[in-house]
Amino acid sequence: MSDECESGGCLCGTIKYEFDKSNLISSHHCHCLDCQKSTGSGKATILMLPTQAIVMKGELKFHTTPTASGRNMSRGFCGECGSPVLSFINEMPEVKFVKAGSLDDSSWLKIDSNFYSSSAHPWSPIDEDILSFTHNPEPVQEN
Repeated sequence: MSDECESGGCLCGTIKYEFDKSNLISSHHCHCLDCQKSTGSGKATILMLPTQAIVMKGELKFHTTPTASGRNMSRGFCGECGSPVLSFINEMPEVKFVKAGSLDDSSWLKIDSNFYSSSAHPWSPIDEDILSFTHNPEPVQEN
C-alpha cells in the first residue's frame, strides 16, 4: 500500500480492511429502502472500489437480497458485532461498495451523488448541492 492507504473495519475489530485511495472510483449516498433497512438510518454512504483494490482481514457474513433493478445485492457484515462493512452486486463482482462509516478516518471523503432520491425522508434529506438520481443510475453502455 502507498501513502494513500486508507483503512477501516467493524466496531469490534474482528474485520479490518485497507485500500489505496487512488483506486476510489466514486462515492455516493444511497437512499434506497434496502440501504435504509440495512443501515438503520436514512441512507448508506458508500465508496465504490475495484474488488482487487481491497485487502480484507477477517471473514464477513453475507446476506443477499434482490434489488429493485432485479440484481442481487450481497451485504457483508461482521458476524460478531453486526457492523455493515461492504456490499456488492453479485452480477458485478469486479466492484465492491465499502460503507463510509466503517472507515477509520472519513474526513477526506467527497460525495459525488445521491442515489434513490425518490426514497429520501424529510428527516434524512438528500444533499441538494450534489448530483441526484431518482433511482439507481444506469451504467453507460459503450457501442
